[in-house]
Amino acid sequence: MQAKYKLEGHIHRTPLTLSKTLSEMTGCTVYLKLENLQKTGAFKVRGAWNRIANLTREERMRGVITASAGNHAQGVAMAAAQAGITSTIVMPFGAQEAKIAATQSYGSQVILHGHNYDEAYEHALHLADRSGAVFVHAFNDPYVIAGQGTIGVEIIDDLPSVDAIIVPVGGGGLISGVGLAVKTIRPEAAVIGVQPEMADSGFRSWNSRSMQSIDQPKSIADGLSVKRPGALPLEWMKQVVDQFVTVSEQQIRDAMFLLLERNKLLVEGAGAASLAALLKGSLSLRGKKVVLVISGGNVDFSKLAELYVNRSMIAQEAHKV
Repeated sequence: MQAKYKLEGHIHRTPLTLSKTLSEMTGCTVYLKLENLQKTGAFKVRGAWNRIANLTREERMRGVITASAGNHAQGVAMAAAQAGITSTIVMPFGAQEAKIAATQSYGSQVILHGHNYDEAYEHALHLADRSGAVFVHAFNDPYVIAGQGTIGVEIIDDLPSVDAIIVPVGGGGLISGVGLAVKTIRPEAAVIGVQPEMADSGFRSWNSRSMQSIDQPKSIADGLSVKRPGALPLEWMKQVVDQFVTVSEQQIRDAMFLLLERNKLLVEGAGAASLAALLKGSLSLRGKKVVLVISGGNVDFSKLAELYVNRSMIAQEAHKV
């Protein structure tokens, strides 16, 4: 895959680690693909770098622009800085100060606009049309999808006999890329998607084989909370995804807590969704070699506090009983 060679030297080849604890708990042989240890703390830099690496000379002179409230913003900012081109990131009001500061630290111009991602996205498209900058979509772009697919290539390189890979789904770029790579090399491996119950537009779209939207997706896994998947990822998802499940907010919280407590891994809600899907128990994977894509580790500390408060309340209620 060309994307793999484009990214060499620019990103981390993240570890694939065996978790004895999770293996014993689930009856599977569980491996974790630790994209929370990736540069910028999430997988998004892979797709961003691959898109920017494929710009023409004329496009590089125009610079790039995108919209994001989190991981994609930092991925584009870092990739643009490494490539020596200008970048503008439109982020909604209310974006975390830490993420704004991290994005600016790479030299990007940050513009705050709108009260949610969709409003920021529309404004970024307007600015791109007016300025001529190249818009770098977070998931609805073939180069971005190919960049995310390098995760699948690395998994197969490190574990050729993998039986199943569980992938968090937001707009669908990650699972499309991983699925395309895996099915090309090891078609018998199952590719399984997971989304929050309260932000399940991808799940609904995959099941119905048609685009489905949600007015107000909301989840502790904010990286997966999109109104609808990308049109291009959806077409690929129909072809490469074997199963798709949803998980509750409590299941995501439990998975985050378990990864922190037992594996010493700080993982955001989106990154913990793959473990939540496995722990749910609805997948027939006992005895199989299963890889969980831990997609990111950029945790909002207010949500981390919420996680512990929630855990304490549950423990107190259980003690009363």
